[in-house]
Amino acid sequence: MASHITVGVDGSAPATAAVEWAALDAQRRELALRIVHVCEQRPHSDGLEYCTGALEAAADRARGLTGDVKVTTELLSGNVIKDLIAESESADSLVLGSRGLGGFAGMVVGSVGLAVAGHAAGPVVIVRAPAVVRYGTVVVGYDGSGYSEAAMACAVEQARARKARLHVVFAWRVPMFSPYAVAYNSLIEAAMQDAMRAARERVEPWRVGNPDVDISDEQRCAHPVTALIEAARSADLVVVGSRGMGGLASALLGSVSHGVLHHTTCPVAIVRPHAEETP
Repeated sequence: MASHITVGVDGSAPATAAVEWAALDAQRRELALRIVHVCEQRPHSDGLEYCTGALEAAADRARGLTGDVKVTTELLSGNVIKDLIAESESADSLVLGSRGLGGFAGMVVGSVGLAVAGHAAGPVVIVRAPAVVRYGTVVVGYDGSGYSEAAMACAVEQARARKARLHVVFAWRVPMFSPYAVAYNSLIEAAMQDAMRAARERVEPWRVGNPDVDISDEQRCAHPVTALIEAARSADLVVVGSRGMGGLASALLGSVSHGVLHHTTCPVAIVRPHAEETP
């Protein structure tokens, strides 16, 4: 198991929020914090000075928040996407701001953030802004697929470290049929009930295996984006798997992850299992 969390910084406000989130997460989970800045070529002669200053300011902020967390820094030079993906290989998780300067421009809606989240070797947490309200709840999208199992494990660990409630969301979409296929109504209803029952049953082993975590669950006939966005309104963190089946299909590169990232203000953890954990 990796012994540190890595956070990428660039001197922007969202990157500072990411540092704060990562530092507190490292403290809660008794991990070290590694802060990196990818110093891409800049047209001005003070580019190196800016990069060094951004890194030092981030380290000062992290140490000021925690004090007892081991903080290390490194200035990298290269391609921001490749360097951050490489960093994820040895990290427990990689934390990034939602937007930033230079290589981080367009994070979330742009190519950099999605490329890192899509190819990282482990969980990636996207942070938009410092938390204003604490809800004491972690939300996870869970459909029973191998990748959502990894998301669930991450969410359980986060809830335990935060002493928070874990709320499990399963969204089931009714297949589209011709409006004239009235005969299928009873079959659709039966299938929906079976899906909801199976979703409830999948959560039970997690309750049994983690009696110290308060786990609630919700099954909804709705689009997964809608269900997760609504649940996120009173959450400190939303966790989704990078791939899935059923209601959370294509949770990273498809509409679900895009919808969650674009329409939630709390941090979002996109969990891609480490290589040895990949189903």
